[in-house]
Amino acid sequence: MPEVLSRRALNRATLDRQLLLTRTGLPTLDAVRHLYGMQAQAPNPPYIGLWTRLEGFAHDDLARLLHERRVVRLSLMRSTIHLVTAEDCMALRPLLQPMMTRALGGAYGRGTAGVDLEELAAAGRALLEEQPLTFRELGGPLRERWPEHAAADLVRGVRSLLALVQVPPRGIWGVGGQPAHTTAEAWLGRSQDERPSLGEAIRRYLAAYGPATVMDIQQWSGMTRLGEVARDMGLRVFATEDGAELLDLPEASRPDPDTPAPVRYLSEFDNMLLSFADRTRTRIMADEYRARVFTVNGIIKATVLVDGFVRGMWKVAQKRGEAVLEVDLFQPVSTQEREALELEGTRLLDFVASSAKVRDVRLG
Repeated sequence: MPEVLSRRALNRATLDRQLLLTRTGLPTLDAVRHLYGMQAQAPNPPYIGLWTRLEGFAHDDLARLLHERRVVRLSLMRSTIHLVTAEDCMALRPLLQPMMTRALGGAYGRGTAGVDLEELAAAGRALLEEQPLTFRELGGPLRERWPEHAAADLVRGVRSLLALVQVPPRGIWGVGGQPAHTTAEAWLGRSQDERPSLGEAIRRYLAAYGPATVMDIQQWSGMTRLGEVARDMGLRVFATEDGAELLDLPEASRPDPDTPAPVRYLSEFDNMLLSFADRTRTRIMADEYRARVFTVNGIIKATVLVDGFVRGMWKVAQKRGEAVLEVDLFQPVSTQEREALELEGTRLLDFVASSAKVRDVRLG
């Protein structure tokens, strides 16, 4: 019988791999590589995600890597925007491409019905490799060629067929504006991997998120039918308290369940909340809080971890030189935990609102 991992044991193992038990001194590039995909629908969450994980992280540490083309932002897992290293971009995208192409054969791709997808991809590539374009700028020329189709549908088809990176200044802290895109090949000056390894992707996921079920890996990636591959990799097998099979790297760390977990502020869309199936998401957040954190309009709210588990949400309100961190706690906390929330919250305000002359932390 496989060893059973309690919810708390699973929590501590995943926190450790997510660099949330202790801030690490890893260089920013190495941290991005280890985390293997940081949710990046909005520009700022990856900065906060790295700040809460890395010792001494500064905004320019990530901005510089984006400008140097060592990390990129593009559609990957679950067809959502992620921040990854240049190398992982070129290895992950071909693994995920079949999923994205299949989506165009269903309701998602209804607007491109009748369009030759190879021609659409070639037309999009020619336009985007001439110069980076916003999706509105791309849609006009595409519709001139396919006037019977909506520009938004044609752009959606190109986005699904090609690896499109969002070029700086998109993704730079404090810089607004619509994202402009070019192909990953043009931006990075190399081709996608011709023989990407699905087994390596599973190992990398487990190193950053494990232990995990096959359904967890599929939820994270958006791919399906991974069970046969994963179970043929010589992975160690555990079980959850309710009997679900967990897979893990044999050499991976699994800290003692009683290991202290410090207060942490997670960003919106943090990958910790989006990389597990419903059955094991309770390793980080109780089911009763899901509806409050996962909103109906697709926004995943910023959360606070107390003793390793989601215990509330936070946001920063700024006006006229004042920044207030408002923490909405789901349940009471101890005096010591409250002090830790205030201290860590003050540090967070120093990072996200350094120009504010007045800063305050309010726990509700």
